[in-house]
Amino acid sequence: MKLSAMVPWIRTGFLSVIAALSILPAVNAQVPKLPNNPNQAQPVDPSDSNTLRPTGTGNSLLSVEGGKRLMNEASSAVSSQNFSVAAKKLQEARVVFNQLSNFYQQLNSSFSGIDNRIADSQRKMALETAQMRDEATYQLALVHRAEGKTELAVPLLIQIIGSQNPTRELGKKAYQQLFELGFVDSPFPRSSGSTSQK
Repeated sequence: MKLSAMVPWIRTGFLSVIAALSILPAVNAQVPKLPNNPNQAQPVDPSDSNTLRPTGTGNSLLSVEGGKRLMNEASSAVSSQNFSVAAKKLQEARVVFNQLSNFYQQLNSSFSGIDNRIADSQRKMALETAQMRDEATYQLALVHRAEGKTELAVPLLIQIIGSQNPTRELGKKAYQQLFELGFVDSPFPRSSGSTSQK
């Protein structure tokens, strides 16, 4: 397949990933304040320099927003056919989402049996960021394929199948890429007319 013919195909894939990422809940969702709750944290006095405050994650690279920003930058690079920049941004997004997923999983393990509400919340975030990592990995594989670097695309596609499972949508798409590349010779899922060999 010619590179110029693959650009619209890659661009369409990026748009679907960006659309999927945009509907995921934001990490810093505001919790409504309950009236007359004595256990609720009080507002921080900004003039008190001895009070430690959490920093916002909106500008941090190690955040869901930071990973999404990298994905958007990669999408822009693909649109301008700058595949080397796109690959770099997607690799960075993979690292960010993978680290976030690992951190959320560690927090889940730490709070399991202590505070199940926090453990469940962290488990959910670990799954969401792992999904984002796999989406970034898939897009990176597509960029490598567009560059003709099959040797870089194949391992990424296999990682996705291992992470997602071949029956999930992204796992099926990754396997289809392997089939199109000729790395595997059996289509999946098989058509209803084909019989399995024993």
